[in-house]
Amino acid sequence: MTFKPLKEKGIELDKQLRYWHDIAHRKYNKTLVDAYSRTRQILMNGIEIEAWNFKHNFARICKDRDTLEFLAQTKRIEDAQQTTINWFAPFDQSVLETTLGYEQVAVDLTAWLAQNEPDDYVRETFDFGLLEDFDHLYRYAQWAYMEHGINPNSILQDNTDVILGRPTQQHHNCNILRLRKPYDKKKTSPQTKVNILTVLSGEQQTHNYYAEHGFAYGNELLRETYAEIKDVEEEHVTMYESLIDSTESLYEKLLLHEFTEVCTYHNCMTDEEDEKLMPVWEEFLSFELEHLHIAAELFKKHEHRDPEEVIGEDIIHPCHFKNQKDYVEKVLNDEIDKRLDKNGGYIYIKDIPDDWASYKVQNIVNKKGSPSEGTIRVIAEQEGRDIVFVHDNLKYKLPELAGKGQDKKSLAPDTVRAEQYEEFKNKEFEL
Repeated sequence: MTFKPLKEKGIELDKQLRYWHDIAHRKYNKTLVDAYSRTRQILMNGIEIEAWNFKHNFARICKDRDTLEFLAQTKRIEDAQQTTINWFAPFDQSVLETTLGYEQVAVDLTAWLAQNEPDDYVRETFDFGLLEDFDHLYRYAQWAYMEHGINPNSILQDNTDVILGRPTQQHHNCNILRLRKPYDKKKTSPQTKVNILTVLSGEQQTHNYYAEHGFAYGNELLRETYAEIKDVEEEHVTMYESLIDSTESLYEKLLLHEFTEVCTYHNCMTDEEDEKLMPVWEEFLSFELEHLHIAAELFKKHEHRDPEEVIGEDIIHPCHFKNQKDYVEKVLNDEIDKRLDKNGGYIYIKDIPDDWASYKVQNIVNKKGSPSEGTIRVIAEQEGRDIVFVHDNLKYKLPELAGKGQDKKSLAPDTVRAEQYEEFKNKEFEL
């Protein structure tokens, strides 16, 4: 039977407060938890941060008393939900281990969304962002081993490949080029709206995590790598939020935020197999159903419209985590040399004009080298090559991918070039 959120019963607001032990005590065992239980935890942390932040901004410009009371109650409730979810992560999980989880979210979530996105332009944008997060995972995988001796697959559990993507050093753009063409709220499906809010929430939380934890290591090159990739995550937030129709009213946005929370919690509940985490998804889904119902009533009061015009009547599943290796490999082969053009579209390296705005940015920020390139140089000096987890045919294509993905007009001085990857190719990495 189809789940219809506006008709499902939730838990009343005055019954949603919880005591401290319940809020803060739940955590998983990092050596036993399933990789995709971890990714659900990371994503829902971001979903709650986005909802909380939006409500605070709404409250600062709102005059309606009923709305202000609703926002005041649910901000607190969702803040406690975020604490519970964020603190699933145990104290002995290092920043880099958690970081691998963040990038696994970005890769496998974005790949799922791209394949379940009805709008071709939005799907192309998801694919573009996907290849950048894929490269971030590759860089951080090297550091997890170098700093902690960790086999990155102990986190990824062989669900997500590790290999070079579109090179991080060339993700730095004139941020104006990141602005995409927004959807038309009157014509766009609820699926697209929820998909965008979901990936936007995940990317925003990734940025925030790197901003808050990237300084945790004494290794200066690693600290610079976090700074470099955090900058790319800022570009991703700009890119994904620009897809949203700016004419949506605040009550329409409130409705979409609550609907997205319901959809993502329902998705987590549907997929979760961990008996400790399942009750959390179930309980918070019940909380969010009530939030959605109240937001729908506020929408009707202020907009004089049917909420189903915006969100439809059925549940949407935007965050089904599963192995996406085949899809990612196809995008990698087809689009590693794709870049942003000045008109909100895309262009390939061979067609980029000399006055492309991002060249100036890249030549400035990479003037003394790119930390993400330095990462590969350091591990190659120690171990003779980089860490790669892919099937052999793709592993042997690494030099070809590097050559195809690097724009020679704006390479950092410490770039690891295709011929150096060729030297790595026949060396085994002993973990």
